[in-house]
Amino acid sequence: MKRSFDVLAALLALALLSPLLLAIWLSIRMTLGGPALFRQLRPGKNGTLFEMVKFRSMRQDRGADGAPLPDAQRMTRLGARLRATSLDELPELWNVLRGDMSLVGPRPLLPDYLPLYSERQRRRHDVRPGITGWAQVNGRNALPWQQRLELDVWYVENRSFALDMRILWRTFSKVLHREGISAPGSATMEPFRGNPDGNAPTSFHESRPATHKESP
Repeated sequence: MKRSFDVLAALLALALLSPLLLAIWLSIRMTLGGPALFRQLRPGKNGTLFEMVKFRSMRQDRGADGAPLPDAQRMTRLGARLRATSLDELPELWNVLRGDMSLVGPRPLLPDYLPLYSERQRRRHDVRPGITGWAQVNGRNALPWQQRLELDVWYVENRSFALDMRILWRTFSKVLHREGISAPGSATMEPFRGNPDGNAPTSFHESRPATHKESP
């Protein structure tokens, strides 16, 4: 039932939102130039990498040392609005149609995080990642990493169609009120650096390096 609902809902959303998607695409092309879409490898179910697609929200500016400037300096005004309303995530509906993602599930994070997870945290990859999830409706990016990952595992252990409907309903409310977009004082969430006790697996590594980093 979950997969059938994902496909039907994604098709309907893409059809209804196609004028908005086109308007955002054109706005990004005019303000940033270059491609309007941001593509990056992310781990999906069982840690298998797939190419996730989002709308670009940052410039690709680099400092004198060749390294990307901090997120806050690269974030555009349009990009900040897209992130505040989660509209930057809409192209992920294509990932749902492809079977890489679900509408609801743990968010796909960076491949670099895979070897840092504890055995319990690894369970977040027992299911397809989602556009929204239990962590997103219970604090989103403002949560500490350990709490956010624990909410992901809770979802995996308690997932059901009824829970998915509850999460989708609460997602609309969170987006409308722009709650939990990022931690206070941060343009984006801080990267995951592992668990305080150093408890992490030794056999769960990505098979290919990540592509250009924007942010989770």
